[in-house]
Amino acid sequence: MLGKLFGRKKEEPLKENEVSVVLPEESYTLMEWKEDSMPCIGMLNSALIDFEHKQIFGWHLSVIIDFEETIDNGMPSEEEREIVDPFCDKLDEEIKAGGNALFLVRETWNKTRRLVWRVYDPEIAHQHLQYLVDHHRHPRPFDWCMEQDLEWGQAEWYFKQLRT
Repeated sequence: MLGKLFGRKKEEPLKENEVSVVLPEESYTLMEWKEDSMPCIGMLNSALIDFEHKQIFGWHLSVIIDFEETIDNGMPSEEEREIVDPFCDKLDEEIKAGGNALFLVRETWNKTRRLVWRVYDPEIAHQHLQYLVDHHRHPRPFDWCMEQDLEWGQAEWYFKQLRT
């Protein structure tokens, strides 16, 4: 079904009530701000600001990873980034597999890394994250929260920053 939804089998005509969605190519905007007097650095997928099929990706998935080694202002050391960044990159690939999610933002703030996706089928993403925890396939402790957000209200703050 995901293949049809996301245009994998283009030779088959769409049936009634089916939608063909072209996933936007990711485009990143660096964002910097302060929260609780601490610096926050974010990398936003700005290609989603005008994405037309937002309701299809109606779930907001946030994963927060705790750093062990930090330097000034809660930012990760270079050694810590060498451990956490490859995990984040791999996790991003896995969560987006099969067109099930769109990457929204990566934030680094106060001894944490936060990764956010917009998700089509929350059960697929949840099962994958639970598998990683159950089988200890993560270099640092992490937690996640998945909430239905059809109007993308939780993403709106980021998009407002781009518009101002």
